Amino acid sequence: MNNDSRSKISWTPDCLTMDGKPWFPVMGEAHYSRMRPETWERELLKMKAGGVDIVSTYCIWIHHEEVRNEFDFSGCRNLRGFVEAAGRCGLFVFLRIGPWAHGEVRNGGFPDWLVREAKDTGMVLRSDDPRYLQYVRHFYEAVYEEARDLFLKDGGPVIGIQIENEYGHCGGLTGEEGEQHMRTLTAIARETGFDAPLWTATGWGGAVTGGLLPVMGGYCEAPWDQRITEIEPSGNYVFTAERNDHAIGSDYGDGSGITFDPAKFPYLTAELGGGLQVTKHRRPVVTGKDIGAMSMVKLASGCALLGYYMYHGGTNPAGRLTTLQESRESDYPNDLPVFSYDFQAPVGEYGQLRDSFREIRALSMFVHDFCDEICAARFVPQPGNPEDPSDLTSLRTAVRVTEDGKSGFLFVNNYVRQQKMAEHERVPLKAYGKDGEVLADFGMCDVRDGDFFFLPFGLRLGKAVLKMADAVPLCILHGKDHDPDAYVFRAKKGLKPRFVFERDGSGDSVSCEDGTVSGLPRIIVLSEEKYLRVAKCVALGRERLIISDGDLLTDAQGNLELIYTVRDEAVPSFSVWPPLEEEPEGFERAGEDEDGFACYRSKNRLRNLLSVKWSPDEAEALASLPGAQHSLPGADARFWKVEVRGDAAGAEEILFECKYEGSSAALLSGGRILADSFYTGEVWQTGIKSCISSKGEVIFEGKVAVEPICRSSQVFVERAVRYDGNGAACAVSDMRCVSVWRARIPLT
Repeated sequence: MNNDSRSKISWTPDCLTMDGKPWFPVMGEAHYSRMRPETWERELLKMKAGGVDIVSTYCIWIHHEEVRNEFDFSGCRNLRGFVEAAGRCGLFVFLRIGPWAHGEVRNGGFPDWLVREAKDTGMVLRSDDPRYLQYVRHFYEAVYEEARDLFLKDGGPVIGIQIENEYGHCGGLTGEEGEQHMRTLTAIARETGFDAPLWTATGWGGAVTGGLLPVMGGYCEAPWDQRITEIEPSGNYVFTAERNDHAIGSDYGDGSGITFDPAKFPYLTAELGGGLQVTKHRRPVVTGKDIGAMSMVKLASGCALLGYYMYHGGTNPAGRLTTLQESRESDYPNDLPVFSYDFQAPVGEYGQLRDSFREIRALSMFVHDFCDEICAARFVPQPGNPEDPSDLTSLRTAVRVTEDGKSGFLFVNNYVRQQKMAEHERVPLKAYGKDGEVLADFGMCDVRDGDFFFLPFGLRLGKAVLKMADAVPLCILHGKDHDPDAYVFRAKKGLKPRFVFERDGSGDSVSCEDGTVSGLPRIIVLSEEKYLRVAKCVALGRERLIISDGDLLTDAQGNLELIYTVRDEAVPSFSVWPPLEEEPEGFERAGEDEDGFACYRSKNRLRNLLSVKWSPDEAEALASLPGAQHSLPGADARFWKVEVRGDAAGAEEILFECKYEGSSAALLSGGRILADSFYTGEVWQTGIKSCISSKGEVIFEGKVAVEPICRSSQVFVERAVRYDGNGAACAVSDMRCVSVWRARIPLT
């Protein structure tokens, strides 16, 4: 970012704006203090490749001032370095400066010394108590010094400030007292020097906002819920004008009500669950479809900012005095891993790219390229759409349509996490306006269990008007020089793509299937299987689509790269449209696919040259962690010795994989815990490249410790556990290593 790239960012009651025009960004949360600083830039570029425009991040007080008056902004706590890295990557930044954050952190982010002083002196935290505000001001001043000159007005990337978190819902004051405290904190932040066009507060669950721009949230499950049984279907898969998610913070209260007038503010989200952080007592497993369907439902319901928490997982830093995770020992409702904050996020704790990353990328391409159309369209409830989340029979539909009723999108959702939905055969799909008139008739369609999609009507494509289409809009490829734009759609399985255009403004229609009719826009239709593998990039001076079984990234110099996670070996390959004029160096042409994309195959193979030897072993003597209550693993743990052999040179990351059954596991080496895990039934992955050494053929050695889980344990595990005859499970069934590689596509 620099002064030449400054834009004016603001908002209307309908949407965010940039330079006076509608702006629909995607925001993703990543915590710098939970990431290794040497990885910041490469991981931020992954977020950008996934469609993220804004990276949001907590400034966690206890991470910076664990010891009173000893601020630490070094290493992973280097806020300034992280913000500068985001700017170099072309991302905006949203600072969530608390002072209370929650974020599954010890004391919600408050340092222990502050909590002790409140108990000893009667100082009231999260209030206008002058003693508390004095400490807040000191913290804000320290954070501001790190962010000085990095605000948008200075040509920097910081465009937003969030004050507090869930205030008045998860602790804090309510009513006018709460509103006044939020205004007080905002005033202190402004007096300190914070200056950004967007000032926000979380608005769900009855939280007070102090007049700030409210941001909302929604998660596909609730691992903080204190029950250890299946819970009711999430309301976040229902199309509704209600912005509140009653399940967020349900360990604190019922989450009912909001305190602001929704008509005065755009519908923005800051905490759509990009995944879920498992707790000791509740361990759901998230899929890409869980996140994709929920995101589409929020978009259909009027959302004007898709903001994900978390988008990038992380690892809690080591504390000087205690471990830094939320725990019941520190008077919080949940126990969490000491270190792992993976969150099952789209980009994992060690940079893993998951299906949720690809789902978000596809939706991001749409909101970016059809920003004007979606921002101008308002949510209209549809006849027969169920409001009860437990109704798994009725077809769920919604419409976003312009005020004149001429253009919009029909949304259909037949997906609810962990639920079997009714099948709808030959069901009529119609878009209805707010007065009940039919805006578009898509004919008959089969809607299967697990389907979620949306169809356009009255959509302007260049100079033509697409009256309706039986395909999902994905993105626009803008032409170069005199080449026309191409419009990319994805087919819905079981629905033959059909495009009906208005001819010459006469009202007459002309239909086509592939957009090759003379005088009509170029249409590209991708199969449902391909849309999660497609990315848009700029190569050789024009926009192109690239499809690959690797994930496409653009590095800081604009070079294209494919990321592969290699178990045995892989041959990088991709297909591209429009075709390249010549073969990239190191690749050979391999014909065309069925959609007319030119295919290229690398002349080189990527090989995983790592092997793992493992066997049962004795307990390892461990250096104690700060806080005796966290002396993991326990006396009943079982241990396995691990040796990783081979060559890791050139790999971006080495992922150690362990398939185990138990309550929790830890990876140990050299007398310390490197990583930990709560059992979910999924293979546990840990990045070990930063720990490898050169010791002949052995590049890593350590131990895995597994704590047993019992049938009687007060734990909800979504995946089945195989208990032994004594009703316990504590076993390892496999260990291996996979390597993560980047394959450069040399296009300039």
